[in-house]
Parts: sequence; C-alpha cells; structure tokens
Amino acid sequence: MSKSTNPYLPIEDYGIIGDLTTVALVGKNGSIDFLSFPEFDSPTIFAALLDHKKGGSFRIAPVNQDVSCRQIYLYDTNILFTRFMDETGISEVSDLMPISPRFPSGTLIRRVKTVKGEVRFKMTCSPSFDYGRESHKIEKTSEGFFFLSKAKHCPCLRLYSDVGMKEENGSISSEFTLRAGQTVYFVMQYLQEPSSSSSCLHEALKHAFFDTTHFWREWIRKSTYRGRWQEMVHRSALTLKLLTSRKYGSVIAAATFGVPEEIGGERNWDYRYTWIRDASFTLYGLLRLGFTEESKSFMKWIEERCYDLNPDGSLQIMYGIDGRKKLTEENLSHWEGYRKSSPVRIGNGAYDQLQLDIYGELMDSVYLYDRYGEPISFQLWQSLTKLIGWVCKNWHKKDEGIWEVRGGKQEFLYSRLMCWVALDRAVRLAVNRSLPAPLTEWIRIRDEIHQEIHTHFWSKKRNAFVQYKNSETIDAANLLMPLVKFISPTDPMWLSTLKAIEEDLVEDSMVYRYRVEDAASDGLAGDEGTFSMCSFWYVECLSRSGDLEKACFYFDKMLGYANHLGLYAEELGSHGEHLGNFPQAFTHLGLISAAVNLNRKLGSY
Repeated sequence: MSKSTNPYLPIEDYGIIGDLTTVALVGKNGSIDFLSFPEFDSPTIFAALLDHKKGGSFRIAPVNQDVSCRQIYLYDTNILFTRFMDETGISEVSDLMPISPRFPSGTLIRRVKTVKGEVRFKMTCSPSFDYGRESHKIEKTSEGFFFLSKAKHCPCLRLYSDVGMKEENGSISSEFTLRAGQTVYFVMQYLQEPSSSSSCLHEALKHAFFDTTHFWREWIRKSTYRGRWQEMVHRSALTLKLLTSRKYGSVIAAATFGVPEEIGGERNWDYRYTWIRDASFTLYGLLRLGFTEESKSFMKWIEERCYDLNPDGSLQIMYGIDGRKKLTEENLSHWEGYRKSSPVRIGNGAYDQLQLDIYGELMDSVYLYDRYGEPISFQLWQSLTKLIGWVCKNWHKKDEGIWEVRGGKQEFLYSRLMCWVALDRAVRLAVNRSLPAPLTEWIRIRDEIHQEIHTHFWSKKRNAFVQYKNSETIDAANLLMPLVKFISPTDPMWLSTLKAIEEDLVEDSMVYRYRVEDAASDGLAGDEGTFSMCSFWYVECLSRSGDLEKACFYFDKMLGYANHLGLYAEELGSHGEHLGNFPQAFTHLGLISAAVNLNRKLGSY
C-alpha cells in the first residue's frame, strides 16, 4: 500500500461483502469506498469510489502507508480479510455484514487484529449522506457516536467501538496500537433514531462471525456442482447470492452505479436495479447449481410483475428491487466521477425503452423453473398468455435491443431471436402441461420469425448472421443463438458465423460486444472495453461445437482476468484492467454456465 498520486484504487482492487439487503466494496487499502444504505438501491453513505473528496469512506489501516496488502475470503463465505504486512508486524481487518438473528440488517462489523508484532492503526469514518447532497451532525453518547442526517433513506448511523474515538470536521477518527493477539471491533448500524443500546453488543459480536460463517457455508453446500472449476463457480454463486434481495427475491445487475466503461468517458450507468433479462439468466444459473429456493423467490417476484403489466400487456425491461416502475435518471453533477469520468448517473433512463428480447429470457426461465423447480400456477399462465399475445403483435418492431442503444431503434437479430424463444418456450410449456393456448397461431408466428432471421439477417458477404436487418455488422449477442437452441452449434451457418465473430470481435479470450465504429449507433461518444460475459458465451459456444481443447484454453485464460478474489466487473480494458460496474451478475452467470457445460462435455477426461 505504498503512497500513490492517484486517489482512486483500480476497480479490481475491491472485494464485496453484504447481508442480502445491501453490499459494500472494501479496498485493498482497508477503505470501504462504496455502500448504498440501507438497501441496494438506496442513496450512498460511502462513495469515495466515485468522488474521493465528497463521496465518503470508512477506512481502517496501519498508520504506516508503506505496507504490503492482501485480501482473501474466509473459505466458502463472504467474510473478507484484508491483511497488512511490514517490518513492524502482520495485521488484518475482517469485514462482514452479519446474517444473524443477533443483528438487524444494516449492520457492518469491522474487526481489527494484530497477528504478529505491534501495529498502530488509524480509523476514519466519514459518511456522506444522500449521494453527498445532505449534510449531517454528530452526537456523542454513552452508546457511541451518532451521525444524524435529514436524508430520507438513512437518517441515523451509529458507530460504536471499545477504543477511544473523536470528532474531526464531520468525521469520526481514532488512532490505536494493537500488539499480537489484541483485537478491536468497530460496529456501524442503521437506526431509525439514536436510542438503541450497546450493552449486549460485546456478547453478540462473539457470535457474529460464527453465525455468518455458518450461514454462507450451509448455503453453498447446497450446490450440486462438483466439477473441475468448483472454487471459481462457487465464488460466482456466492457473489450472485450477495446481489439477491432476501426481502424481495429480486437480483440486481451489479453492486454499483457510475463506474465507467471507459476512463474519462460518459458510459456510466446505474446497475442497482433488476433487469428482466439479467435476472432471468440468474434464475437459470442458480437452477443449474441446484439453488431452487432462490429460484422460487425470484419466480414469485416475476409473478408479481406479470400481474402488473403495462396497459398494453407489455413488461418493462427493468424495475426497482421492490418492483417500482419509475427509475428517473439524473446526473450527480457535484461529483467528479471515478478518475474524473463523468457524468455520474443515478436512476436509469432506459427503463422505458422497448427491448423485445426480455420476453424470450423471461419465458425461458419460466419454462426451466416449471421443469426443474415447481409447476407454475394457472394464474401465472394466464398472465403469460397475455404477454405472448403482445409478442405476437409486436415482435417485428424496431427496438433499442439488448445493448440499450440511445442512437435510434433498429430491427435487431437478437430481439427477433428472443421473440422466437418466447414463443417456442410458450408452446413447449403449453404442450408439456396441457395448458390452454392458441397453439396454431403461436407456432405459425414462431416459424415466421425463424424464417425471417434466416432470410433478412444472414449476410452472404460476411457469410454470417449480423447485428440488425440487412447490415454487415457482427454482434457478440448472436453467440446466444446456439445456446438458446435456435440453431445447432455444429450447423455450417453457425460455424461460419462463429468464425466471423472471431475475426471481428475476439482478441485472444476477450470479446467485444460489437465494434463501436461499425455497429448501430448507440448515441454515445467514446469507446469501451471487451465484455467478459461475451467471453464466457464464446467459451460455451466452442464447447458446444465440439472444440473442447480451445474452449478449455480460453476458459482458463478468462479465469486469469478475474481479480484477486475471483470477481469480475462488466468489462476488461486494453491492459486487462476492470471497467464498468462491479461486480456484475451477468458475467458471473456466464462463467457458471460455461463451466457447467464444459465440465459436462469433458465427462471423464
């Protein structure tokens, strides 16, 4: 942790902790630099990740800055250890958000310990309420220090410790020395008002680690995956679980907002919401690992959305974790952004876009849940029938597509593909369960879409399926064509498409979603990195086409781009650096799916 002129850590230098209500990012330097509180999509109280001066942070580290740092998870848990080593000794900060009957949600525990030698530490807790827009005052009581704010979502925080602390310019700080074997706790809690007692806190702290360790290990033990890459698959599963709301059953796309896809660029979005697309893939991934309880909770959330369709019978592409529909986008102009990448956006203006692919992803997940989880209810089937009726009338429209372009609608192949999936899965579900449905109409339109894709989205010049109608542009989203069983992975038309994708979009194991200069306009300036989820789709396509040696080679290479904890942001930059919101659920889903398929293909090898 040597001194640096750059106040921002690399995106990949963070770990994640959480309690199924919210998550926090903990840097290698011992600083919590991102935390929305008290829920995933609440305003932040710590966001130094996005503005090192105004965002707020909670840092605990040795006073000596010239130390070597390491981070590890306690095996099969989401309890994070940040270790510091120098000539004075070895010390560590253990971070967790307890999942325990002894603690309410919205509790953060930081345990500081010297393992060897004698180490002097400094703690600084500097919250910045409501995305840094709301001031606060501090009150000291026998129960600790209280940060009091007018912020609607988080009016009161308590910071408690058994070492002396003092107020400094709106922050709380402490310096203390620990010898080998000595331990100090710092506990931060969200409270409705400053009245809770800390008298039983010491006793509860003794159990917090045990309860939380037990919870995570019992959960991951339910996994049915016993393949070659078990450690990485399980880390991905644990990360997906962290991004899942215990209260609502919904899954957020990523922990953060505003983390740039290009340093200094404007591609900075808020991913703390539930996309129908991402969450449907999540359900699929969790089902493949045997996590039926999470699938059941998410299906309940999906049912509630299906009972609250738009007046025309359609779904939104994304919702708040509680199902709210309006996600108004705004810029936090008072923040400079990660390494001066602005604007920093909260909310997401794409919530009211037309993205036709979501119906295919939804129906695929419902079909799989009905097959491997529990049979769906007739009431849900009636809502789904209404949805499929909407797809039948609207599948041919132009839309913004999976990549949420803001430069004008197009007739995207991927949108057509997933409309085909929606109808195909609806037909299968109706036939398998003998459910009432206008099968003749559904089959006719399904086959019409199939024919149109082969007629209008095939380029003789490129000898490949292309991004949008009558174009020559190659799109990594088309990697899903064999994965959703639209085309055989060994079909000559697919193999030539795969070759075109490799020529245009693949650099070693890294895959661009499209070339910005060639694709349909996304309405934004600047460039972007390679998309890690596309890399895992590519691996799965290789394994399904029978090229196992190449699939294994690229899969192992992609595992090498994970950060030190096995986590991935949305993208990789030209130097292998992580870009975009972090960690991203979709990427970890792609990893799980590729690993499961590849392991099955390898069989007893």
